[in-house]
Amino acid sequence: MFPSNPQWLILVGTIWLQSIAGTNSDFPAYSSELKHLLSISQVQLNNLAFASDAGKLFGLFSGISAVYLPLSLVLMIGSTIGFIGYGLQFLIIVNKISPISYWKFFMLSVFSGNSICWINTVSYVVIIKNFSSNHQAAVGLSTSYVGLSAKIYTDIVDAVFPSSRIKRAKAYLLLNSILPMVVSMVTAPLVREVKNGEGCRVEEGFIVIFFITIATGVYAVLGSISILSSIFSPLIRVICMGFLLASPLFVPVVTRIKEEGRVSHLAESVDDVMKGGERIEEDCVLRMQEEIGAKVMIRKVEFWLYFFVYMFGATLGLVFSNNLGQIAESRGHSKTSLVSLSSSFVFFGRLLPSLLDYFLSNTGYMVSRSASIVTLMVPMAGAFFLLLNTTYLTLYISTCIISICTGAITSIAVSTTTELFGKKNLQVNHNIVVANIPLGSFIFGYLAAILYQRGGDGDGRCMGFECYRRTFIIWGSVCSLGTVLAFILYIRTTKTSLLNRTTLI
Repeated sequence: MFPSNPQWLILVGTIWLQSIAGTNSDFPAYSSELKHLLSISQVQLNNLAFASDAGKLFGLFSGISAVYLPLSLVLMIGSTIGFIGYGLQFLIIVNKISPISYWKFFMLSVFSGNSICWINTVSYVVIIKNFSSNHQAAVGLSTSYVGLSAKIYTDIVDAVFPSSRIKRAKAYLLLNSILPMVVSMVTAPLVREVKNGEGCRVEEGFIVIFFITIATGVYAVLGSISILSSIFSPLIRVICMGFLLASPLFVPVVTRIKEEGRVSHLAESVDDVMKGGERIEEDCVLRMQEEIGAKVMIRKVEFWLYFFVYMFGATLGLVFSNNLGQIAESRGHSKTSLVSLSSSFVFFGRLLPSLLDYFLSNTGYMVSRSASIVTLMVPMAGAFFLLLNTTYLTLYISTCIISICTGAITSIAVSTTTELFGKKNLQVNHNIVVANIPLGSFIFGYLAAILYQRGGDGDGRCMGFECYRRTFIIWGSVCSLGTVLAFILYIRTTKTSLLNRTTLI
C-alpha cells in the first residue's frame, strides 16, 4: 500500500510522535488546579514543573539505548514510562489509589518527564538516518509539532470537559498517560532506517508538507485567539485538528500512486544527478566537522558557551511558559487562551528555522546556527522587559515573541549540536546539552516562585502586576547575558570554520 521508499511515511510518523510528545507543555493549563488538589504552595508547584523537566537529567539513558536497541523498542520504553508515570498521577488525583507524600509525587513527575527524552531521541535519530541530505529541514519540520502539543491537549479537554476546572486537570493527566502510548503503538513499525536512499521528488514532498504545516499553525493561532471558538464547537475544532495532523499522509500516498504508474521522467533524473553533486559537496562539508564524543565535548569551551546560551534562552522561555498560568491569573486574564497562544507560536518558532534552512540551502546561501541563535536572543530579551508594561496587549505581544524565539532556538538545537560536535554521537551529546533544561528550570522557576509567594495573600495566590515585576527584570537581564554569550559562541565557531576551510585548501 505504501511506497517502496517510505521516508515520507517515516516523517509523517515522527510528526505524529512530536505532536503528542510535549506532555510537560500543558502543565500551565492545569497547574492552578493541581496546586489546589494537592494542597501545596507556589514554591512546591514550581518544583513540580521543575520535576517534569528534571526527567531530562536521565535522558542519557535514552541516548545510549538508541545506540544498542531497535528504535521501535526505545520508543515503546519511553511511552510506557509516560503511561505509568502520568497514569499513577491521575489515579492519585481521582483517589483510586492511596495518596502519597509530596516528595513521592515529585519523583513520580521526574519519572513521567523522562518519557519525553525517549520519544524525542527516537524522532531525531530516525529523521537524521533517513534524510541525510535534508536532515536539518526534516528535523525542524517534525519537531515544530511539539509546539502544538499543549494546543492539541487543550482542544481535546475543551471538547470533553468544557466547564469543570477540576475535571479538566484530571483529564490532562489522563491524556498525558494514554495518548503518547496509543500514537507510539501506531508509529512503532515506522521508526526504522531505510537503506535505499531518499527517493525522488524530495523538493516537492517538502514543499507540500511545509504548506500543510503552515496551514496547521495558522489554524492553531486562530483557535487560540477565540476567532474559531465563536464559530465552531470544541468537538468540531478537535476534528479539524485531527484532519490537519493526518494531512501529511497525502505525500506518501501520492508517492505510492506515482510508483504504481511506473512513469519515468528523464528530466527529473538529470535534475537528481545535478543535485547529487550538490549533496556530495554538502557531505564533504559535513565530514569536515569533527566527530566528538561526550568526554571530549564537555572539555570544550564551545560546549559550555552553548550550554549556558541554551539555558539563558530556550530554557528560560520554557520557565516562562511553565509560569504562564500564574502570570495570566495574576493579571486577571484567561490562562487557557494564553497557554494555547503560546503553544501555537512555539510551533511557528520551531517551524521557521526549517523553512529558512530548506529554501536558503537551495540558493546556496546558509546561515550558521550560532548566528541564528544570536538574532533570536535579542528580541527575546527585549520581550521580557516589555512585560513590565501592564497592558493586556503587551502581555500578548511578549508571549508571542518569547514563544517564537523559544521554539526557534529549540528547533535548531539539534542541528547546532551536530554542527558543533558532529552527528555520530548525537544521541548522547544532545541529551547532555539539554540537561541544562532541568537545571535552569529549577533555578529560574524557584526564584520566580519565591518572589511570587512573597506578594501573595494568605492562601498563596498573588494578584496584580507586581507579582512578576522583579521576575521579569531578572529574566530579561539573564537573557541579555545569554545574548552576549551567544555572540561569543558565534565568533568562536566562525573562526573555527575559517580555519577548517584554510586547512582544506
